[in-house]
Amino acid sequence: MTYRHSIRAAALAALFSFGALGAAPAVAQDAVVSAAKAAGTVGEQSDGYLGINGSVSSEVRAAVDALNIKRRAAYTELAAKRGVTVQDMAAVTGCQTLASRVSQGQIYRIGSGPWETKGAGPIALPDYCGTATR
Repeated sequence: MTYRHSIRAAALAALFSFGALGAAPAVAQDAVVSAAKAAGTVGEQSDGYLGINGSVSSEVRAAVDALNIKRRAAYTELAAKRGVTVQDMAAVTGCQTLASRVSQGQIYRIGSGPWETKGAGPIALPDYCGTATR
């Protein structure tokens, strides 16, 4: 693990220990995003945002963009309260989302890696997620 990753892992562990995610506002996903997730064209990413796999309609792209804007606003608010970066707050949420909210058959991506489909077992999370989400 590099120095940068060890600092990030420590910061993320502190966020988990303070229960930062328990206060995260729930952002409702609309039917367009839900349908795209079911179709395998939209998935969760380890950075805390939704991503697009391949080509999608302008309606799906707009819905994903709108949801990601809402997520960034929530991460920004929580990061300010916790004294951490928005990127770290988003990553904490991304870790928890990958660990608990991606259903079997849905796609997800870790970092800039390839899109993967969740099987029956847990997702192999990045090292910076720590054991709190596993």
